[in-house]
Amino acid sequence: MTRMKIHAERHRVSRIGWLRAAVLGANDGLVSTASLVAGVAAAGAPRGAVLVAGVAGLVAGAMSMAAGEYISVSSQSDTEKADLMRETAELATDREAEVEELAGIYAARGVDPELARQVALQLMDKDALGAHARDELGISEITTARPIQAALTSALTFATGAALPLLVAAVAPMAALLAWVVGAALIGLAVLGLLGAGAGGAPLARSAVRVVFWGTLAMAVTAAVGRLFGAVV
Repeated sequence: MTRMKIHAERHRVSRIGWLRAAVLGANDGLVSTASLVAGVAAAGAPRGAVLVAGVAGLVAGAMSMAAGEYISVSSQSDTEKADLMRETAELATDREAEVEELAGIYAARGVDPELARQVALQLMDKDALGAHARDELGISEITTARPIQAALTSALTFATGAALPLLVAAVAPMAALLAWVVGAALIGLAVLGLLGAGAGGAPLARSAVRVVFWGTLAMAVTAAVGRLFGAVV
């Protein structure tokens, strides 16, 4: 008797929910706080003012990220729930039409029409709503919206990213504070780019260069504005 070898597979796409929020939060926290610190420092403000601006940016940014992620992902969740309620009602009132609909999806993918109907019937006998959610609506365990997870992940990673330029600004020599903050931020961005690429299976060098480029641009523009006005804004 032939024995089927079953092995567990771990796919990177299963990380997409938390990975997106984590990468976005950490990069945003590092870039925005470093840019804010760089702008205030370039304006000639004392260390105390630089640190106050940085801490305010950290707190405001973390709360903004949490609120924004929660609201946007909650909207996705509400839409998913509305579609699932509609599917539940359709399954209750016209199950045969739902069988044909699901069979049509499989047939359009290349499955023989008769076999497609058999597959649809078997899947719906086990979990009709789950089958339609997955194959008709594109809702699965991997893609299901999780507002609280996204909000907490974004807030924590934002604060973590923002902590680096603040720590550097607190200990760096005042005469070279701007250079120290920018240098530390660029190193941090490169590390974040590599970590994000490694977790998601993307090319390491390209991801790191992309993150560093946009971070450099953000800090350069903010520092230029601070130096232009020569005042804390």
